[in-house]
Amino acid sequence: MLDSVKTTPDDTSKAQTGLHSEESPLFSSLEFSNRFHSLGEDFFSLQEPDGLHKPELVHINHSAAQLLDHDSRQLDTEHFCQFVAGQHIPKNCRPVAAIYAGHQFGGFVPQLGDGRALLMAEVKNSRSEYWEIQLKGAGMTPYSRRGDGRAVLRSTIREYLCSEAMHGLGIPTTRALAMVNSEEEVYREQLETGASMVRMAPSFIRFGSFELFASRNQPDKVQQLADFVIENYYPEISLQNNDVKDNPYQQFLSAVVEKTALMVAHWQSAGFAHGVMNTDNMSILGLTLDYGPFGFLDTYKRDFICNHSDHQGRYSFKNQPSIALWNLTRFAETLLTLMTIDEAKATLAEFEPVFTRHYLSLMEQKLGFFNADVSNEEHQKRSTLILSLLNLMEKNQVDYTLLFRQLATAAGYQENTPIRDMFMDREAFDTWHKHYLKLLEQDESLSPEQRCKKMNRVNPKYILRNYMAQIAIEQATRYRDYSEVDKLMNILLNPYDEHPEMEHYAGLPPDWATQISVSCSS
Repeated sequence: MLDSVKTTPDDTSKAQTGLHSEESPLFSSLEFSNRFHSLGEDFFSLQEPDGLHKPELVHINHSAAQLLDHDSRQLDTEHFCQFVAGQHIPKNCRPVAAIYAGHQFGGFVPQLGDGRALLMAEVKNSRSEYWEIQLKGAGMTPYSRRGDGRAVLRSTIREYLCSEAMHGLGIPTTRALAMVNSEEEVYREQLETGASMVRMAPSFIRFGSFELFASRNQPDKVQQLADFVIENYYPEISLQNNDVKDNPYQQFLSAVVEKTALMVAHWQSAGFAHGVMNTDNMSILGLTLDYGPFGFLDTYKRDFICNHSDHQGRYSFKNQPSIALWNLTRFAETLLTLMTIDEAKATLAEFEPVFTRHYLSLMEQKLGFFNADVSNEEHQKRSTLILSLLNLMEKNQVDYTLLFRQLATAAGYQENTPIRDMFMDREAFDTWHKHYLKLLEQDESLSPEQRCKKMNRVNPKYILRNYMAQIAIEQATRYRDYSEVDKLMNILLNPYDEHPEMEHYAGLPPDWATQISVSCSS
């Protein structure tokens, strides 16, 4: 049964006085569309937001605003603040909450949905790109279950910063446009202030969207959704092709497998742990979706668990590739009315080689091997070198990001550099370093200076460590000082640059950072 959302007399009065009542220039230059609405109300519920009390803008992201053909300064208005807070809906916006199901920590939940998110509209920019505009934290929906539909400032800052940090690293992700704080009280473990944000993606459809209708034995709805996604997001796949050997739905599955493998390969190479890889958090477009208890590696540790709620370590760092395949298998099962089991199995078998190829390519580049046109034997040597380095890093408790950033110097010189001091077992590092330099010598395509420069464009100087987000959260919570959010956004969107004024964020985390605990409520 759906949890019902009752409208109080005050709510009715509020709706009639008009979230839509006042015309504004907000987004007036943009072309709105609602392609998701064409699926029909079996796929969503119409739901207007419940605006936050006394909102104030925390941040507007210029980088994301450009995707909508807007300068962020154009959005620094009272109308835009009201929009982000859920108080004002531009003309032609018809907000909806999507319904889906999902496997959460391995167990199937037959009905989930957007419990605190609303799809406001879809915008087509001047480059003919479509971006869905979604409010997160704007109140209850029919799928809030026992929740209040709100987001707190703490979790909103974390998602806002991390989605843009991932974009800065070149990792497929949803984007963050703007965020507001408010005076509304929201209770989690304690009283906090309610906040909301605007996030953007070409689509927020997820694996769980398909699982809902497959579990209800509604193959027509599964096909309708698959056709919609193929037509709008995978136009290279032809639904008109009647060749049995070219099943478009198998092609669709193959495309999702490849995009997911690429995304997770990026996660692993960047040292990123998602923390809650439920199938309802897996994007059909291979985007990093729904940031909660995420974490970037400090000390390299394969068993790293960033989610305090993950008591069994299901979503540990090392498990992410296998969990991605497990999730893809659940997705493939929803399409079995559109393809054979053999077709599904053959397509799922593509995941491991695709993931491995992408991951090794990314790791080779982090080590300075930019020439991919080498023999399989040479790639195997590089792979062995990578594995031995990771083993050394784990054994010696070496910081993942710092090691690879400083490795550019070690790659350019024949003698050991201060990087060896990061290892307790310096002799073991010296041995590894000699093998490393020997392999580099075989690649004469780059000078040491050129290699160092290229390595510094794939090995970030800055990542969003938990303590950095925590500093921004505390300043915003205690003093309503949002300056740290802006400072962090500047470096996270350009994580490979030097930013000398922010050098203090480029070193090891402080000792107190180990006390930070994040869970699904984060």
